[in-house]
Amino acid sequence: MDLVLGLRLFVRGAVTVLRTPRLLVLGAIPALIVSVLYVAALVALVAWLPDIATGLTPFADGWSEALRTGARIAAGAAVVAAAAGVAVVTFVAVTLAVGGPFYEKLAETVDEGIGPVPGVVEPSWVRSLLRGARDGLLLIGLSVLAAVPLFVLGFVPVVGPVLGPVAAALVGGRLLMIELTAPALQRRGLDFGGRRRLLRTRRLATWGVGIPTYLLAAIPFVAIVAIPAASAAATLLARELRGEPTDQQRPASMT
Repeated sequence: MDLVLGLRLFVRGAVTVLRTPRLLVLGAIPALIVSVLYVAALVALVAWLPDIATGLTPFADGWSEALRTGARIAAGAAVVAAAAGVAVVTFVAVTLAVGGPFYEKLAETVDEGIGPVPGVVEPSWVRSLLRGARDGLLLIGLSVLAAVPLFVLGFVPVVGPVLGPVAAALVGGRLLMIELTAPALQRRGLDFGGRRRLLRTRRLATWGVGIPTYLLAAIPFVAIVAIPAASAAATLLARELRGEPTDQQRPASMT
């Protein structure tokens, strides 16, 4: 089953990184820098959440206290679900933008630990940087668009607070894989659209890697380890989707 396969690839990516400290450090440095900024933004959101929920529910001012409180809790949950979906995806996009060369090297190391990549495309540093910035902006735009229905879903009575986070994990997991497979698939000549089409061919495998990545990346500072692990797993996923071997043939090396 593809979902189980994706979960196995995620675990293998995590094991690969954790067994190779230099790979872990390579991927953790950009994630640490961006984590500090996002934690500050999270603290600000939590501090302002009661005011935000009140501002979103002026229609409940005349209701009974119980109904008014329920409406504002639902509004707060909707804000958190939508913000989490945007934050996790943009966190990864910003982290990869900040540490592009780090993650390209990580993906290359995982690739070379398994076997040669046929027809490698090596774009110039400037072209790679520009393409990464463009793809990051596209991904952020998609995540913001996805946040609108997630926000509305959070208002659905009873099931909204449950369905909202589940839908966010499904949507966010796929968006993360579009971004995290970028270093490996760009080496194979696939652009943003090509990555989206390829991932669509194996949705369950994509979710098997993307959902645990999304859930772990949503935990402050856990993402420092989760992003390098997910980057390695995304490289394995890219090889799987391209029909290339994924079995480790030799230990990963940073030399």
